[in-house]
Amino acid sequence: MMTTLHFWDLAIIIIYFGIILWIAQWASKSKTKSKGAVDYFLAGKNSGWLVVGASLFASNIGSEIILGVSGAGARGNMPMANFEIIAALVLILLGWVFVPFYLRTGVYTMPEFLEKRYSKACRNYLSVISVLAYVITKISLIIFAGALVFETIGVPFWTGAIVTVIATGFYTVLGGLKAVIYTDMVQAFVLLIGTITVTLFGLYALGGWDEMIAIIAEASKQPENPPVEKFFNLWRPMEDTEYPWTGMLFGAPILGVWYWCTDQYIVQRTLSAKDVNNARKGALFAGYLKLLPVFIFFIPGVIAYALLQKGAISFSMENADQALPAMINEFLPMGLKGLAIAGLLAALMSSLSSAFNSSSTLLTIDFYKEYRPKATQKDLVRFGQMATVILVIASLGWIPFMKSLMKGGIFHYLQSVQAYISPPIAAVFLFGLFYKWINAKGAIVALWMGFVLGIFRLVFEFLNNEGSIVVEESSLLGMFLGINFLHFALFLFILCASILMIVSKMGAPQPEEQLELVTFQKSTRKSTFKFSKDTILTIILILLVLTLWAVFSPLGLG
Repeated sequence: MMTTLHFWDLAIIIIYFGIILWIAQWASKSKTKSKGAVDYFLAGKNSGWLVVGASLFASNIGSEIILGVSGAGARGNMPMANFEIIAALVLILLGWVFVPFYLRTGVYTMPEFLEKRYSKACRNYLSVISVLAYVITKISLIIFAGALVFETIGVPFWTGAIVTVIATGFYTVLGGLKAVIYTDMVQAFVLLIGTITVTLFGLYALGGWDEMIAIIAEASKQPENPPVEKFFNLWRPMEDTEYPWTGMLFGAPILGVWYWCTDQYIVQRTLSAKDVNNARKGALFAGYLKLLPVFIFFIPGVIAYALLQKGAISFSMENADQALPAMINEFLPMGLKGLAIAGLLAALMSSLSSAFNSSSTLLTIDFYKEYRPKATQKDLVRFGQMATVILVIASLGWIPFMKSLMKGGIFHYLQSVQAYISPPIAAVFLFGLFYKWINAKGAIVALWMGFVLGIFRLVFEFLNNEGSIVVEESSLLGMFLGINFLHFALFLFILCASILMIVSKMGAPQPEEQLELVTFQKSTRKSTFKFSKDTILTIILILLVLTLWAVFSPLGLG
């Protein structure tokens, strides 16, 4: 499948790239002669809530999310959209629970916060794990998923990958986080306009919503096709092998706490906020935006499936991630096609730039600055820029290995890997804020025990899938590998939390003065609850999530 681009489509894409680079150049200009580390890594800590929220959304929505969720729509696999909805609730936690501590302590990185709460060993653990995870999963997966976009517009994989990665790396190096978050804000709105346009044109081509339902119902009479309710039901039985409701309701939030509340890749956007209020409002704004993927990514996939049954478009159900590009190719008129493709490229570039900047921040603050404590602000910025260049080269070098690792699908693989590494980190951060008696020894033991179990599961699952080893389902190892990945995340979280508490109880708590800024403190004053704007926005967001869960459920369908 290849898209024929007209002059105006190409012009819009070129203009888009030009605008992004101009914004990056504008954002990179500093009022002072030399840029300090706060300017480069935290955008001068001067971002408003709109910029923070849009950047949170755009950083998260990469090509792998767009194509993966729309592919799930084409396959009738709606529970995958639950990851997006649950993220809205977790962002409430980020704004109300985590952000105040991060801004109060003035940290640049999440490992730095972990050192303030626990120890240097905990900081080193998180720094190493985070950088490796960015290179092997985030950056490489984003580029790999972007290959589908490049192939759609007729650009050879390596040409498109190199051009986009170098362009993204260029403005990330040029302007640091300020360039990243301002370009993210523009790219978020380009992405929304592009995907909404695709949805409307696809639905119009079908003849409306009711016609789409009728086509899917007719197609479901064939045994190889999924029934209608599969396309509009967020919940699956407990025995479902991919997304059981128990795993989704209790396991997925654990992945969310790690990703949205403790991962440098995401949290760095809130660290750039002017103050706590702007950071919280930005998180809540991003929470509202995270409700949109159900309608602008998943539903277009359902529309593409109906169009496929109607014979209006052509793509392989074995590669359902091509659903959205197929709709762009077939139904968008000249000009709008270029805008939609620019939206997909916006998702790719914003996610890449965020990953590059976050990784360079970790390498600079948690490694270089520790190695050279007397380094000047200029030295830190220069090393951060060099680190980004190295990450660009490393990411391009990793691409050839991706295809052999992606046999289970991009989005599913991403979530499963996160399920194996996130529980111990989520447990250490979450319980550490609430319980002062949890100490550094308990934290490091829980982190390493969780890491060993998670990597053990990941390695043997990979070897089993590749046929390198033969595991009997009835064996102990077979039953261990047979646990659903979301159930495994829940099991690992409970185990790590238990280890964290038991080992901590066996030792002494940390000094009270060390915990003052990094744990909840008992207040001697009587607190009176007030309904602020943020409180009202939070309640409305929760109600919207509950409404979506109710509408897209067996009861709602009934």
